[in-house]
Amino acid sequence: MELRFETRQSDSPWVDSVWTCTSEQVTTMTSVAGVRWGLVFWDQDGRSYAAVTGPETRASTAPVPEGAAFTGIEFAVGTSLRALPAPELVDGGVELPDTTRRTFRLDGTRWQTPEADDAEALVERLVRAGIVVRDPLVAEVLRGHEPTVSARTVERRFRAATGLTRGAVRQIERARTAAELLAAGDTAADVVAKLDYFDEPHLARALRAYVGRTAGDLRDGRGGAIALDLGQRVTS
Repeated sequence: MELRFETRQSDSPWVDSVWTCTSEQVTTMTSVAGVRWGLVFWDQDGRSYAAVTGPETRASTAPVPEGAAFTGIEFAVGTSLRALPAPELVDGGVELPDTTRRTFRLDGTRWQTPEADDAEALVERLVRAGIVVRDPLVAEVLRGHEPTVSARTVERRFRAATGLTRGAVRQIERARTAAELLAAGDTAADVVAKLDYFDEPHLARALRAYVGRTAGDLRDGRGGAIALDLGQRVTS
């Protein structure tokens, strides 16, 4: 039972990462909390599919199409779709209609389905068409800049752009980083110190809520298929 992930970071200011995945004899996986929305394309049994995925606020169990091959685009925090407000996508998503092997339909227009290597070219076309937009204030705050508007305004715009609060974004991102460090061999004590958790029980609660694993599970590779590239070619 395997999910085979390959992930690369993107140089585009609109894209966080691009990933591919194949599933072999996997019917369910642990879906990990995440703060980004995405586009996902997959083929299974000779048919093609596409979907918009939303941020996830907790870990959960999700079905996996067996024998499928996926390509996904994770968009930068602060970007959004003109036709699908971010709050409507939280803990959900939308399968796109009329998808073929070569094209998919989004916001009333048909687009060419990308390969992993040309994902950014598709995104640039979506940006030029005004289909993918972003709030520059959110990007500035995430880069550590102090906004000139009130904290209440920042929070409101964070929710509008991401569907999440600033605090939720911070907590989820920290838990995902903790999972990566533990899978790479760090001890729980190391992670507590590096990521400024209060103590190991606080780390354990965050991992259960957002990653669906214990520190031991992550260190030893236990728990079955997980929708997270932990720096390994195979997650099993």
